Amino acid sequence: MLAALIFLSSFLTLVELNCENLFDTRHDVGKEDKDFVEGGSRHWTTARYWQKLNSIGKEILSCSDELPDMVALCEVENDTVLHDLTRRSLLRNAGYEYLMTESPDLRGIDVALLYRPSTLSVLCYDFLSVPPCTGMNSTRDILYVKGLTLSHDTIHIFVVHAPSRTSGELATRPFRMTVANVVCEAIEQLHEDAKIILVGDFNDYVNSPALKRYESLGLINVSKNAKGRHGVGGTYRYKGYWQSLDHIFMSPSLSERVDTVYINDADFLLEKDDDYGCHRPFRTFNNKRTKRGGFSDHLPLVVRIRKK
Repeated sequence: MLAALIFLSSFLTLVELNCENLFDTRHDVGKEDKDFVEGGSRHWTTARYWQKLNSIGKEILSCSDELPDMVALCEVENDTVLHDLTRRSLLRNAGYEYLMTESPDLRGIDVALLYRPSTLSVLCYDFLSVPPCTGMNSTRDILYVKGLTLSHDTIHIFVVHAPSRTSGELATRPFRMTVANVVCEAIEQLHEDAKIILVGDFNDYVNSPALKRYESLGLINVSKNAKGRHGVGGTYRYKGYWQSLDHIFMSPSLSERVDTVYINDADFLLEKDDDYGCHRPFRTFNNKRTKRGGFSDHLPLVVRIRKK
């Protein structure tokens, strides 16, 4: 038992997950969230909201044998859902605290970081706003957290949810480049030996210009070749093809301590893909209809970092 505890304490585990519309059932003034109120087009109810919270909790707990130290979340609506997730769902005994943005995103979705105070002491945090370029709607702020780990590493964490490709990849590419420029400008202000983690849903694949922008600073995409433990080839499936929109970048001094990177493709997180064959993420919503028991349209990305 003692040996197992020592082994587990040798790693810092980070999970990234796009929750696929983790909304409560109440309308937030000024936000386009009425699809998710009781009686809205998504057929969202209080019972389904709590089912969703517990599903996300189960998904996080299944990511590793040990409790993840940090969880970067995308598509979370507000403080209410984070409070319910960490205090009233299956995660209620995990001891997570959280930080989240309050962005001008039209739908009201934000990013958040769950963390265990026993393994990460938060020194400070901030929100980086993204000034829209031509044709771009207001988007999610970037969450910045500076923390101290048990191994006395000072780490700088940036959580990103870049604009989607809804209007086409080429038309929306400048929007994601705008986000990349904001992040890179902030990183350039840090010490050259800073230990950096950049994580989130970038809505881009590995060779995109925005991801190349991050790499131009020397950051390494440690999740570039991540695979599922049961063989899936990405965190997201589009028209029958597995690829990853979710990524984890690290500074070189931190990337060399990465022990394992993988996608959590546990059987219960997948469903049969009747359109293209094989399987796809077991999502909560499909054509605006709630699918009972679903989790998300993204699979979780997991990295374990060796402590000093």
